[in-house]
Amino acid sequence: MDNFKTIDLSIFLSEDILYLATYLLGKYLISHIDNEKVITKIVETEAYKAPYDKASHAYNHRRTKRTETMYATGGTSYVYLCYGLHNMLNVVTGPKEVAHAILIRAVEPIEGMDVIRQRRPKAKKYNQTNGPGKVCQALGITRKHNGLSLYDSTNPVYIADNQNITANNVIKSPRVGIAYAEECALWDWRFRIKDNPWTSTPHTVNYKL
Repeated sequence: MDNFKTIDLSIFLSEDILYLATYLLGKYLISHIDNEKVITKIVETEAYKAPYDKASHAYNHRRTKRTETMYATGGTSYVYLCYGLHNMLNVVTGPKEVAHAILIRAVEPIEGMDVIRQRRPKAKKYNQTNGPGKVCQALGITRKHNGLSLYDSTNPVYIADNQNITANNVIKSPRVGIAYAEECALWDWRFRIKDNPWTSTPHTVNYKL
């Protein structure tokens, strides 16, 4: 699989973060790092909308050295370190200075499974890529890949076009691990391809305000 149609920049410039979070489902996330190519299909995303979303790193217009990438033009990669351990890949969306982002929570391997196994030797089958930290480890994505144009196939990480997932095949639910976000934690801004075994756990999240 070598011929891919990249996604036009104009798509990433949309300010409709929920549309884009579902649009990315089914698209290819591809890495070509350390001379190793891995092709995966995006099966789960989470939307984060600044500045009103309390779960967003850019909530209330917060702007730090780490989050500066969120204010870049849509289609830019935002890779941050979570808990000092796990790299997390996000897709910045919207026009420049509008800090919306979509977290890539899970992917389904398409090509390069041998490379994924080398990078995650202890992981069993679905556990290889069914979480945001696992995605980055499996594809070799680190903070070195922060700030890339994900619509440019000459970059070591990019997103390519593929099938559109119909609305009846998308599961909407609250996002994971954001109890601190108060009422925003209840928003159904986590999107998964229905019946896809590569999506992450937990499958349900219950927050008490």
